[in-house]
Formats: sequence, C-alpha cells, structure tokens
Amino acid sequence: MSPESPETHTTSGAAHTAAPPSSPGRSAPERAGGPEPAGEPAPAGGPRLLRDASLSAVLAGFVAVVVSYSGPLVIVLAAASAGHLDTAQTSSWVWAISIGSGLTCIGLSLRTRMPVITAWSTPGAALLVTSLGAYSYAEAVGAFLITGAVITLVGLTGVFGWLMRQVPAAVVSAMLAGILFSFGTHVFTSLKTAPVIAGSVLVAYLLGKRLLPRYAVLIALAVGVLGSAATSRLHVHVDKIELARPVLTTPAFSVASLVGIAVPMILATLASQNAPGMAVLTASGYQPRDRLLIGSTGLVSTALAPFGSHAINLAAITAAICTGPESHPDPRRRYVAGVSCGAFYLLIGAFGSTLVAFFAGLPKELVAAIAGVALFGALAGGLTGAVKEEKDREAALITFLATASGVTLFGIGSAFWGLVFGVAAHLVLSGRWHGRAARA
Repeated sequence: MSPESPETHTTSGAAHTAAPPSSPGRSAPERAGGPEPAGEPAPAGGPRLLRDASLSAVLAGFVAVVVSYSGPLVIVLAAASAGHLDTAQTSSWVWAISIGSGLTCIGLSLRTRMPVITAWSTPGAALLVTSLGAYSYAEAVGAFLITGAVITLVGLTGVFGWLMRQVPAAVVSAMLAGILFSFGTHVFTSLKTAPVIAGSVLVAYLLGKRLLPRYAVLIALAVGVLGSAATSRLHVHVDKIELARPVLTTPAFSVASLVGIAVPMILATLASQNAPGMAVLTASGYQPRDRLLIGSTGLVSTALAPFGSHAINLAAITAAICTGPESHPDPRRRYVAGVSCGAFYLLIGAFGSTLVAFFAGLPKELVAAIAGVALFGALAGGLTGAVKEEKDREAALITFLATASGVTLFGIGSAFWGLVFGVAAHLVLSGRWHGRAARA
C-alpha cells in the first residue's frame, strides 16, 4: 500500500480537525498541513522556501538542535562507552543519527509543508546503555537493521496511524502537556543552581514577549549566553574540527540480540517517540500522514543502521519548539523550522563528534531555561486542549498526571502509559466499554 494513499490525508476526530491552539477559528483551507487543494501540492523548495523563511523559524530549528545535542546525545555517548565502541565507531554512530535526522527533517518538512522534526530514539539509546555490552557490535547493528525494517512495515501499513486516530483529542492534548510539563518547571528549578542565568533568560523572554514577541526566544538566548559568560559558566571550546568518517559494519544476526535489542527498541521507539511525535503535530492543528512519516523514518533508519544508527523517529519535545506560534504566527510557514532543524543536524553531523564538545560546554541551566521558555506556548496549547471539553476532562487529567509523572514500565516511557491510562479512563467514563461489551 502506498505511503500516500488518500486516506492518509484525512483524519477522523476532533483532534485532527481542530485549528492550532494559537489561532482558533481558522478556516479549513487555512489550517496547517498544506493549504493547497489535495493532489496539487505546490513545491515548497526554492523561491517558496526563501519567501516563507523567517528568523524566528530558523531560530526555533536551532534551539531544537541545541536541546537535542545537549541532552539526548549524552545518552548515546554513554551507550557507546558501555558497548566498548572505539572512537571511529562512536563518531560514525553520531554521524549516522545526525545525518538521518537531518535528511528526514528537511525532506518531510518540504514534502508535507509541516514542521516535521525527527531525532534519534532517546529511550532506545537508554536501553542500549544497559544492553549493548552483552553483544558484539555487529550483532547490535543487525538488531538496528531489523528494528528499522519492522518500523517501516508498521508505518507503511497504516496500522500505527489508525491506532493514533482512535485517541480522543483531549487525551492527545493532555499527553502533550504532560510531556512538556517538566521542561516548564525546569525554568524555575534552574533558579536554585544558576539564578543569574535562569533569571536573565526568564526576564529577557518576558520583556521580549512584550516588545518583540516573534524574537522573544532569540532575545532570551542572547541574554542567557551573556549571563553564562558573566558568571564564568560558559565553557565552549573545540580543539579541532574534522569531517566525520562513516564506518560500515557488516551486520550479524542472532536470536539473543533480536530479543534483547530489537524487540524492546521497536516497542520503545513506536510507543515513546513516534506516538508522542504524531500527537504533537496533531495537537498543533496539523494533519500528519502517518504512513509517509513513520514509513520514511523507518526506511532511513534501515539504510543507516550499518553505520551505527539505532533508530530515527519523530521527535516530541523538540517538535513542540517548532510547531508553536513562537516559530511563526502562520502555521503554514512553520515548516521552515523543520528545514532549519535539518540543516543544523547535517552541519553538525558532517563533523561527527568533534562539534559535540561545543554543545557540551553550554551550562545545563541555560539549555533547560531556553527549552522551557521556548515550550511555554506549546504547553499552554496542550493544557487548553485538555480541558476544552468538559466530558473529557477527567480522562485528560489522568493522561496528564501519568505522563508528567515520568513513570517507566517494562522499558516504555510515561508518554505511552499516559495514552493507555487516558484512553482506558475515557472508555470507562463515557460508557463505550460497556456498550462494546454488550454488542460482543
């Protein structure tokens, strides 16, 4: 079945037809995700891209990359160390996940005219911290290959998208709010360890929001960097810059590595990454084509597995930075943030791990504060959508609390369990469960 079958362009349920939270009442032709008539997509590259480009969208893409390399990449490096990978293999791994994320960000954002943000699987990397050392690197690569192939199959068949479309809109919004909740609180918890840095970021953001709202995050970032330098917390240095050299590894297959790596990696990537990633786009008013998005990231993961890529998937947290009004007031022009994010991925990935030191030198409080203020709009939109319908508020509340709790069960993160508990609560409270049981 084609990844672009007609049914992937339309969705059912209020979650997929609502206008973005930042622009209620937007008419259907103006909704994000392609204003052109179906079947006649206008080219998004070239002159169109330049015309739609804005500093705020480019900055949103840059902030998303900063957050990715300052946080989740540390887990990848920890996994590489646990697996006793040498410098060349580690550099190739960083190259593969960066190039894969960059290509899919650019390609999918241009193709769909949505800010499609992709990244490497963070829960997948966390899984490898404890399991990679038990297998040879070739066996791990074989497991990565199988993981990509299975995710591609799941995406192209449309099964994953069908399941996501059954989730009520309020539950989706509540899950988004739960994912972003801790990032909002980090702005204030950072005040304890770095009051000058976090405080300057918050004050600069508020003043920027009042005077130059489109550039509030840029102003906050600039002031935060100055605050970091003034307090001697900025330790950015790069000893040398050299191009990455991909290392091709012939995959080996074993039952043990497939059970120990591939199976949990597939579940974690689909449930903890792709499900929230789809939810972020949906909650922002877009109509994500699940077969195209999940299928494409799966194919790229498969192609880059021999170079060390464990899994490329839709992002959630960094996606929320690029899908909100801070990226651009017009949802139809936010795809530029996805292209920008991809371009920065490619730039950093081309130099492997040599530029990772640059981001490692940024104070963690600065990264937390910038990510937090950049996500204020998305968090507000998620909370608004969660409580909009009175009949769904309790199910949404359960979803929010479960997601925000950070609970991990069976190696699967809280975003997935928030969906599970929220949907279960919705079925019980709405009486649909009993209705279906009676008809069975």
